[in-house]
Amino acid sequence: MIRRPSRWAVALPVALVLAGLSGCGSSQPASAPASAAAGKATTLTVFAAASLTGTFTELGKTFEAAHPGTSVKFNFGSSATLAQQITQGAPADVFAAASPATMKTVTDASLASAPTTFVRNKLQIAVPADNPAKVAALKDLADPKVKVALCAAQVPCGAAAVKALDAAGLKITPVTLEQDVKATVTKVELGEVDAALVYKTDVIAGAGKVKGIDFPESDKAINDYPIAVLSKAPAADPAKQFVDLVLSQQGKDVLTKAGFEAP
Repeated sequence: MIRRPSRWAVALPVALVLAGLSGCGSSQPASAPASAAAGKATTLTVFAAASLTGTFTELGKTFEAAHPGTSVKFNFGSSATLAQQITQGAPADVFAAASPATMKTVTDASLASAPTTFVRNKLQIAVPADNPAKVAALKDLADPKVKVALCAAQVPCGAAAVKALDAAGLKITPVTLEQDVKATVTKVELGEVDAALVYKTDVIAGAGKVKGIDFPESDKAINDYPIAVLSKAPAADPAKQFVDLVLSQQGKDVLTKAGFEAP
């Protein structure tokens, strides 16, 4: 005859297993939040002038390598447009503008304080690599046969162009007004215009497609670039660390290599 095990013989091992599981579970809450917090990803959002695209993209990669778990998200564009977006509530941690005037829009709204000027930029005449219109000086842009692109006057590169042209006593009629410097230099790269007034850094970035021509009046229209941590930054600590990187010698080396000048 086969003897069945008593119900206590079956129940005891089950109870011991459940007790063991319960014991394991009781220690979990203490470590779970810590590990979850350690693995939490952080996104740092940087609004930056279009002319900073190449340099800040490089610095963003450097920052991510030094801060595992933090990703840097950029919004590049016209400084005037970015300032407007920030004042309208767009979430951002850092603002790097191409002029003090566009930064002032943000500081006047109490959305940033104590911006630091980190570089300067000056204009060049950008022409296609083969320079079909034979542009050699700023005065050549006043020739109605020469198709010229400018940044719109409300954006920093456009405001700088107005200053330079006023300093030279010149009036020109552009065939197009673009909303940021990248769009303006692209018109030259595509051969849609004969020349444009853009930043020296954008000419360097377009090497092989465009070439730059210096002109003395550019000294009257140098733009200072300020950077600041925004007062409502969701990622305030990483924002401060990113600004520190931009202001560091490593940041300066990347920026000056691209053609920016020290403030």
